[in-house]
Amino acid sequence: MKPMNEYPLLDDESGVPLFYPHVSSKAQAYVSKALASRWIGQGPRVDEFEEKLGENIDATGRVVAVSSGTAALHLAYLLAEISADDEVICPVFTCTATNIPLLYIGANIIFSDISTESLNIDVDNIERLITNKTKAISVVDYGGRPVDYQVLREICDRNKIKLIADLAHCLDAKISGQSVLKYVDFAIFSFQAIKTVTSADGGAIYIADNTMIQKAKRLRWFGIDRTKKQKGTWENDITEIGYKYQMNDIQAAIGLANLEDLQDIRSIRKSIFSTYRKCFEACGIKLFEATNEKIQFTPWLATIDTIGRRQIVMDNLRKHNIESAQVHYRNDRYSIFKRFIDKSFPNMDSIENNYLVLPLHTKMTAVDAEKISEIVIDTMADAV
Repeated sequence: MKPMNEYPLLDDESGVPLFYPHVSSKAQAYVSKALASRWIGQGPRVDEFEEKLGENIDATGRVVAVSSGTAALHLAYLLAEISADDEVICPVFTCTATNIPLLYIGANIIFSDISTESLNIDVDNIERLITNKTKAISVVDYGGRPVDYQVLREICDRNKIKLIADLAHCLDAKISGQSVLKYVDFAIFSFQAIKTVTSADGGAIYIADNTMIQKAKRLRWFGIDRTKKQKGTWENDITEIGYKYQMNDIQAAIGLANLEDLQDIRSIRKSIFSTYRKCFEACGIKLFEATNEKIQFTPWLATIDTIGRRQIVMDNLRKHNIESAQVHYRNDRYSIFKRFIDKSFPNMDSIENNYLVLPLHTKMTAVDAEKISEIVIDTMADAV
């Protein structure tokens, strides 16, 4: 595959970039207000962002805002009491951020193959990977489409292990009308620049057990009880190893503005995804999603199966000033995870050279999606 840096720089005015941050028209005013206030670090806007986020994701537990989705994953693993040599089952296909925090801890990553329908972890493969050292299952909702959390919850309960959801792609998925948060012990969200909702960079951890909230807040701030310190009642002792993982009020101000646009963001993304689905279904091109009546979600990625024609499709799209890419790669190809590779992944092997991510963001329209679909369809037909 041709590296992205070998393509000419995209003309954003006439082309369609793969990603484009959604920044609310209110964000500049919200940030200016924060900059003019006493707080530009972690302050009252972070608290407000946590509250508004919880309202928008149907959270029954609490959310704690942090500096990134990766930081949130690290805290989730710590709160799940994962330690050195514990085993955690993870998808082989994901952003490395899902798995790298486990290296911080010294845990053993047990990679699982993926579903060729959704590109999520293969739920049918998980239980055979569980041993007496398994401490948790960490799963990713690829492109926004939720894993079968009902089945996963049963597996985790049966084996007395934790269920951790990496929802970096997913903000609001439901199964049978119920938020996926109903089924998990911990979940994380990413508000990095190109995510469904952005705070420029940032993240949050959802915690089902509210008794852990204060510990999470200590861990994001050096192990210090920040509220007690500000009140002058802190006893100058740190009993837990903490980190500098806090969100700041500038990030929170951007996030708050963008949360106000969430209904429009959802509508646009669903419209574009639906257009892709309609166009590709008509000619037999597979859009990885595996939809069914049980699930509802806001799509973050639109990924197709090019059946061996990925480079041709990418090149032709680029001729029309349209970006496309793989975005994520199988983690077993990275040297940092080499010691955890002791099995084959036939499903991953079968799609490794075929999947391609197409543009999907709020700077697009359904007409753009139709144009992109037409180019893809014509290119793949000509390549036969």
